[in-house]
Amino acid sequence: MRHPTDGTLRRLVDEPAGVAQADRDHVAGCPSCLAGLAAAREDAALTGAALAADASPDVDAGWARLSRAVAAEGDRRDRTPVPARRWHTALRSPVVAVVGVVALLAGAGAAAAADWLPIFRAERIAPVTAPEADLVKLPDLSDFGDVAVTEKVTVRTVADAAAAEKATGLTLPKVTGLPGGVSGEPEYQVGGRTSAVFTYSAAKAARTAAAAGKTLPPPPPGLDGSRFRLTAGPGIAEVWQQGRPVPAMVVGRVIAPKAFSSGVPFETARDYLLSLPILPKSVASQLRTFSADGTTLPLFTSAEELTTSAADVNGTPATVLASRDGLMAAVVWVDDGVITAVAGSLSTGEVLTVARGLR
Repeated sequence: MRHPTDGTLRRLVDEPAGVAQADRDHVAGCPSCLAGLAAAREDAALTGAALAADASPDVDAGWARLSRAVAAEGDRRDRTPVPARRWHTALRSPVVAVVGVVALLAGAGAAAAADWLPIFRAERIAPVTAPEADLVKLPDLSDFGDVAVTEKVTVRTVADAAAAEKATGLTLPKVTGLPGGVSGEPEYQVGGRTSAVFTYSAAKAARTAAAAGKTLPPPPPGLDGSRFRLTAGPGIAEVWQQGRPVPAMVVGRVIAPKAFSSGVPFETARDYLLSLPILPKSVASQLRTFSADGTTLPLFTSAEELTTSAADVNGTPATVLASRDGLMAAVVWVDDGVITAVAGSLSTGEVLTVARGLR
């Protein structure tokens, strides 16, 4: 089979549900395409960071920032071996999971209506480490039904810490000491609440499985047509750019995820999901070890890119992630309904020192 085009690899980043299953399967087993996918993710994040560096709607200024960032990145890539470049993708994964993409999974303050059954609230975070080829195979939520975004993700830069706290209602973590190589004042970014409603469709799930040559077991009673409300935010972050395309350090905080169902219990949906033959075995086997009470948030990590370990942040269990090339690290934890993360071009010791010093 021919290799997918660069456009297809980029679509895997921006709109994975729109990529044919055959192309997904090819990418999952092709080292060359996996490298191309990593580059596409890197370029997408670089573009977004450069264009959104401030809250101004000045398009010309945004493109000027982008041009400078791309030129700097190009020079760096020419000088840097491929393995050392992969930390950019690794860095964004834990930061976005806590400050941004977590919002797409679930969030806080959702169940205003009496007909929504609380089924999930993150009280702990646990890593799910798998080969990148298996992570690429993970189906998109829209492969199993319809997703309606009711509140879109919005992220903006604000003037100072006081403005950030006022916009979100969250208390900004106070950094008591900066590690070497990080200096000056941070940029303050805030994200509003976002929400979506997912409606499970047995017919759509069956078509997805058939395209992969699989047959799904019958869904449990009540699952077909059931709705799940997922909300998130607000979130807040301090960002030390240090003139780099990727921040030198980020300290972020977001309300811990929650999810609600129109009637199907969490355990019922969880058990059925883990029985599906289209879920990679390396992922399903780890998820089965999680408690069935709907309190553990999985943090998906690439085995080729990251290592994970457990730590303690002032008495609270935390997950530490580090790139295998030693160029980045992050620590993430949940405390009293709030997720906090520290990440950057730092060592594990440095992110833990910053995390334990937050006030």
